[in-house]
Amino acid sequence: MTTAAAVWGRAEQQDFRARVRGCLLGGAIGDALGAGIAARTVDEIREAHGADGAGDFLPAYGRRGAVTAATQLTLFTVDGLIRAQVRKDTGAWHPPTDVHRAYLRWAATQRDWGPDERRKDNGWLAREEWLYTRRDPQAATLSGLADEVLGTLDKPRNPTARDAGAVIRSAPFGLLVGWEPQLVCQLAVECATQTHGHPTAYLSAGAFAVIVHGLARGETVDACVQRALALLASRPGHQPVTDALKEALGAVRQGIPSHARVAALGNPEHAEDALAVAVYCTLVSEDVRHGLRLAVNHDGPSHITGALCGALLGVMHGETALPPAWLTELEGRSTLLELADDFAMEMTQGPALHGPTVSSQGWLLRYPRG
Repeated sequence: MTTAAAVWGRAEQQDFRARVRGCLLGGAIGDALGAGIAARTVDEIREAHGADGAGDFLPAYGRRGAVTAATQLTLFTVDGLIRAQVRKDTGAWHPPTDVHRAYLRWAATQRDWGPDERRKDNGWLAREEWLYTRRDPQAATLSGLADEVLGTLDKPRNPTARDAGAVIRSAPFGLLVGWEPQLVCQLAVECATQTHGHPTAYLSAGAFAVIVHGLARGETVDACVQRALALLASRPGHQPVTDALKEALGAVRQGIPSHARVAALGNPEHAEDALAVAVYCTLVSEDVRHGLRLAVNHDGPSHITGALCGALLGVMHGETALPPAWLTELEGRSTLLELADDFAMEMTQGPALHGPTVSSQGWLLRYPRG
């Protein structure tokens, strides 16, 4: 699908846009749903909200529906991928570098009071004032982006960091539906090493992207997980991640979904276990609401598992499957929608926006080549 103008029919474009919107909005909803209970144990959650746990947004960061760094970083991943496509016209084609530059723009939102209008190459996303607030980013994410040194597989940043800080921002790589799965995996892995250098962290990011990729193409969750397992099998350090994914698949056959089965999948503070929880909850979900409630009510970082599960459910079912009441209160919904639509437009109609003979000045102001 690299020759987008030739292969994307109207129905295919509309389906793709619905899945992109679903992925970004679903991830943000799961993030917000977990944000209000992220610091509580499951016993505390049940005591306050009943045996089934929290089932609605709770106040976090001074409001209902607030998102965390998981959503902020995901937005900047999308921004970086669009910028990579735009820069391809110049012959400068290295997506990990473009995504890294986007993450550095996010890092500025964690330090600065507001947008720096002197930076003409920032594009529109970095001018969104609501993003200039710190929402509990992982320490490894901040330290990995504290300077402009690009982490790589050969020289990763924070080689002992194995939390889910890289996984939570990796869903957009899976939305590159015109790419082959192994290339999607490789890109997600390379971009994860920019902050998280432990193999379980960056391989979990690769696996997550591959699963999103298959779902965006309309495949089953099981088939997507099997492909991820196959792609990880030859990579050093894969065993904890493949074991966690296999446990998630096995848990589905163990009876009625429950919080106990979620807890048995491990500690979501670790990337591979957070991924396993998200995959399990997606597999057993009756609908988006059921899957997300299951994903966030546990002892670990609820916003992380909620964001991962929400992205999977959203890309699988599309935006119209998301609960309207949650969308209504979601922080940053207009930004999420605008970016989702821009990404879908770039991936399906990019040649009509920029190229050797076409140059939309409005588009290049939004996504500068610099």
